[in-house]
Amino acid sequence: MKDWSPTQYLKFADERTRAARDLLAQVPLASPSRVYDLGCGPGNSMALLAERWPAATITGIDNSPAMLAEARQALPDVGFENADLASWVPAEPCELLFSNATLQWVPDHMAVLARLAQSLTPGGVLAAQMPDNLGEPSHLLMAETAENGPWAEKLAGAARPPMPSPQVYYDRLKPRFARLDIWHTIYNHPLDGAGGIVAWVKSTGLRPFLDRLGEDERHTFLADYRRRIEAAYPPSTDGKILLRFPRLFIVGVR
Repeated sequence: MKDWSPTQYLKFADERTRAARDLLAQVPLASPSRVYDLGCGPGNSMALLAERWPAATITGIDNSPAMLAEARQALPDVGFENADLASWVPAEPCELLFSNATLQWVPDHMAVLARLAQSLTPGGVLAAQMPDNLGEPSHLLMAETAENGPWAEKLAGAARPPMPSPQVYYDRLKPRFARLDIWHTIYNHPLDGAGGIVAWVKSTGLRPFLDRLGEDERHTFLADYRRRIEAAYPPSTDGKILLRFPRLFIVGVR
């Protein structure tokens, strides 16, 4: 895919960071010395880590030059590394591997999680959150739009694969942890109409589709998708549209 857009992503910085706050609240560490933010993006979750553990060495890992540039500007006092999480491992054992809304984009991320668990010190924590929303209208309508237009062949296979069930994660990861907690949280974000939903997913879920299209095709695709969103999401009494957003959380203590 093309590089990420920090500007588009940060249009919903508060909503996107809320899950990171909820994940961080469940990390049972008092004073880790080495912390990694896996898929740090523009630095919104790293800011939470730096605030909680100001004495820790915190390093952000990402493979997007644009996101890393934004994060470095926002957090000049922490370290960053441009790397692909599909193969990355920390240089030395660490106490915390933290990942907010990233690993769902990594091929075979289950194997990646299992591998990274071996990089934790005894008592170290792997904490990850991933959107589990492919069954929501926002994403079902992406596939529907892709399948019912002149771009159908071009967009075949563009969507990311569905997430495994919590049982699959538990069975695969539990042998690597003394304690493993897995849960879902469903957020309901009030957005400004169908345009708000389109703006939200334009920087994330829609990217694999839009990246395959030319400029004119993208414009037509987005217009078609927006019409479907308008039909699927009725407005609330105040005119807002509620975007239902399930997320999967995993916290493992080695």
